Amino acid sequence: MLDETDVDAGPSTSPVIWIDGTLHTDAREARIGATDHGLVVGDGVFEALKVTPAGPFAVRRHLDRLERSAAAMGLPTPDRGTVLAGIDAVLADRRFAQGKVRITYTGGDGPLGSQAAYGSPTLVVASAATTVPPASTDVVTAPWRRNEHGALTGVKSTSYGENVRGLAYATALDCGETIFLNTAGNVCEGTGTNVFCVFGDEVVTPPLSAGPLAGVTRDLLLEWTPVVERDLTLEEALSADEVFLTSSLRDVQLVERWDGHAFTGLGARTARLVALFAARSGADLDP
Repeated sequence: MLDETDVDAGPSTSPVIWIDGTLHTDAREARIGATDHGLVVGDGVFEALKVTPAGPFAVRRHLDRLERSAAAMGLPTPDRGTVLAGIDAVLADRRFAQGKVRITYTGGDGPLGSQAAYGSPTLVVASAATTVPPASTDVVTAPWRRNEHGALTGVKSTSYGENVRGLAYATALDCGETIFLNTAGNVCEGTGTNVFCVFGDEVVTPPLSAGPLAGVTRDLLLEWTPVVERDLTLEEALSADEVFLTSSLRDVQLVERWDGHAFTGLGARTARLVALFAARSGADLDP
């Protein structure tokens, strides 16, 4: 089942882009330097948050994580007021109800190699419409492993080539997401999602020590409902009654099949969590 999440709905949804204080309504005019370290070596971090009819969701939590990721990359702390000004600018005249904001923060101008950047950091904020994700999807296990001990483990870095490769693998198999195992052989995460398994009345998700990103939606579910954090083998995950994914753009999404295996549960527990997340997030735009 191909996941249509985050598909551009057409020319009327062309991104609005703000770069270091300058707003561009024509994406073709939005430019950064060819020696920007984010472009040259992926020396940058980013956040992507959903926009609802009421506005951008969980901004504080996303900016908290942006700052943590920047610190892990050795980048200066981004100025929160400036980032908020960029978000306001790209959403000021929005013509969509459902969308996303993407915040990209890089080392700025730098050498054509892995030495430290020597320019001022670059801050890019962009907004665009997205389609509503489907209620369910199919997933496939990646033929590659996540390194749960790597320098970028748990960092939302712009070095996203592995995720691009993983999502293309899923698309080629008519699936909406690829799930990575870690070097220990345990379930880690999707290319842009966290994984949850339901066993009877127990909901389980891999711990951060398994290598996944601490997703904002994951964190909220852990606060709003009982969830056990423990390692899961692939075999154990496939024996679950239900499996679902979480992310900032998918919210809570049921998995119908994993590597072709159909789960025996009816999705009732997942449906209750979908309703819980919708109610709690709808009542508080910045929980």
